[in-house]
Amino acid sequence: MTRSRCSMVKSLFDLTGKVALVTGAGQGLGRGYARALAGAGASVVCLDKDLVTARQTMDIINQESALADAVQCDITDLASIKEVLKGLADRYGRLDILVNNAGVEIAEEILDVTPEHYDRIMAVNLKGLFFVAQEAVRYMIAQKSGKIINQGSLGSFIGLSGSSVYCATKGGVLQFTKTLSIELAKHNIQVNAIAPGYFRTGMTEPFFQDPAHRKWIEERIPAGRIGTADDLAGTVVFLAGRASDYITGQTIVVDGGWLAG
Repeated sequence: MTRSRCSMVKSLFDLTGKVALVTGAGQGLGRGYARALAGAGASVVCLDKDLVTARQTMDIINQESALADAVQCDITDLASIKEVLKGLADRYGRLDILVNNAGVEIAEEILDVTPEHYDRIMAVNLKGLFFVAQEAVRYMIAQKSGKIINQGSLGSFIGLSGSSVYCATKGGVLQFTKTLSIELAKHNIQVNAIAPGYFRTGMTEPFFQDPAHRKWIEERIPAGRIGTADDLAGTVVFLAGRASDYITGQTIVVDGGWLAG
C-alpha cells in the first residue's frame, strides 16, 4: 500500500474536528465509548445523570491529551434534554456524533415487575433514547450530516429470562434504528446500533455474582471470555467516522460469538 493510500485509509477513522455526545458516559460502556471517540480525535461531551461520574470520565479523557466536557442530564426529563443539546450547539456550533448509550436494567421475572419498574426501564431505554435522538437530529439536519449510534443488546435479538421489560426496550431500539435510518438518509445522517454481548459493568454485575453462572457464561461464549470496553472501541469509532458513510440501519453485534453459537 502506498503512503498516500495508507493516509487515505487512516483518514476514514479520524474524528479530528468532530463533536460527539455520549449519554450514560459516567461509567461502564459509556465511559469506554467516550474514551474511544476522544482517542480518535473527537471533542467529547460526557453526559450522565450523575455529574460526578461524568466529570470523572472527562478528567480521564483530558489526562489522555484529548478534549472533553461533562454535563448533567436525566434523559427522562425532556426539558433538560432540550436545554443540554442547545447548550452543546451554542458552545461547539455543531453536533456530529450521538452515542445513545444510557440505559437501565432491573432483573426480575414477570410476576415481580411493578408498574414503577416497567415505567423506569421504558423511560430511559426507549423514550429517553428516542427524544435525545430527536433533539440531536434537529442540529444534524441543519448541518446536513451526522452519525447516531444507539445502544442495543443481545436482548434485541433473543429473549433473556428475567429481563422481559429490558428485552422489549432493546427490541424497540433495533426497530427504531432501522426506521430512523430510512427517514434520515436523505439528510446524510447515518443511524446504526451496537449490540454488546456479555460485558462486565455496574449494570450487569448481578449476572456475575454466582461463580457457577459466571463460569457458564464464559464457557458459552465461543471467544471464552467476557467482553471489556476496549472490545467496543473499534466498532464505535468505525460507526462514528467516514468509513461507515454507506452503512445505515444496521445493528452490529459484539458478543464474542454468542449469537453465532
